[in-house]
Amino acid sequence: MDNSLRGKAVVVTGGTRGVGAGIAQAFADAGAEVVVCARRPPEVPLKGAEFAPVDLREPDAVRAFFGALPRLDVLVNNAGGGPYRRLADADAERHAKVVELNLLAPLTASLAAYDHLRHARGSVVMIGSVSGSRPSPGSAAYGAAKAGLESLARSMAVEWAPDVRVNTLVVGMVRTELAHLHYGGDEGVEAVSRTVPLGRLATPADIGAAAVFLASDAAAYISGASLLVHGGGERPAFLDAATANKET
Repeated sequence: MDNSLRGKAVVVTGGTRGVGAGIAQAFADAGAEVVVCARRPPEVPLKGAEFAPVDLREPDAVRAFFGALPRLDVLVNNAGGGPYRRLADADAERHAKVVELNLLAPLTASLAAYDHLRHARGSVVMIGSVSGSRPSPGSAAYGAAKAGLESLARSMAVEWAPDVRVNTLVVGMVRTELAHLHYGGDEGVEAVSRTVPLGRLATPADIGAAAVFLASDAAAYISGASLLVHGGGERPAFLDAATANKET
């Protein structure tokens, strides 16, 4: 068992629920000292993790938070998300807020944490999305931001080497406490799950395990990488279309 994260200081942004909570719990279970930061505290306290109120869209608040930390070994840039909104249904300024949260906020946090991470020879894990590498109707600004985040991580990995490793988890569909809002209840979740080669959506714990791996010594020679955590991806639509009228 890799015990390299035991006693390490870890910050998970937006780690109060869903994927972020799963990531924070995985690091806590690995023996790390975890702080989650977000605007609001978790509704259910996370075992082994502390909470710090930080609005990640406010650069001064972000810099103050990281500046006050005594040390930091791992930063997980998880905070993000965005509403379903077609491009023509809102002005550019509203879409820009989605880009701000999903791309500029992780950049701000990473820069604010850099001195701590360089001193610790630490690690940054970006939480990306498959939306950054495929069309994302209804969440185009989110997808564009996640594509930019992955590019940012690759450049950061080169500029900050060898002192800081930087990688991206490219996350697919995850079954969280809010999954029903996206997929329409249990029946919708089951229907969507059947489109995934592994036959199910990810759990927050699945994403947490992958994040722990990338931050651990087991991944000591991995930097600038994008790790796909999507259950095998999506079955190509043309396969179903081509076989729709054939007997199986």
